[in-house]
Amino acid sequence: MVRVGFGYDVHRLTEGRELWLGGVLIPHTVGALGHSDADVLLHAVCDALLGAVALGDIGFHFPDTDQRWKGADSKVLLKAVVDLLHERGWEVGNVDATLVLERPKIMPHVPAMRATMAPLLHVGEDAVSIKATTNEKMGFVGREEGVCAYAVALVQRRA
Repeated sequence: MVRVGFGYDVHRLTEGRELWLGGVLIPHTVGALGHSDADVLLHAVCDALLGAVALGDIGFHFPDTDQRWKGADSKVLLKAVVDLLHERGWEVGNVDATLVLERPKIMPHVPAMRATMAPLLHVGEDAVSIKATTNEKMGFVGREEGVCAYAVALVQRRA
């Protein structure tokens, strides 16, 4: 049996924060604001995985009202989500994600993101697709006020 889940996340960009995307620190003049490290890509992937098995969303499992998750590394959150899936008899098949932001250029960082995410997902790098686009200078992303990510994940019953 297979299932598909969809995830979306958005964070405001602000000075004085680091920009973490796909578990990789991206050099930039601003970073994402959030309770954890605000890695929108990993958060969208977490939501896609949780959604695929009807386990709620990242906010349910890691609420921003819980100080345990203040400043948390989102790689830890993704690992916990994958462990939760495994406990319930599911494994990740593949993930396809898109980042939306005007700057910086993301494609040079994609190999590092895939190499970081694949072991956390227990899949090969060829099962982790990351794409990036701009918002053509429109809306909050176009004004460089925020960054968002979309993700789709396929999960399957463990053999």
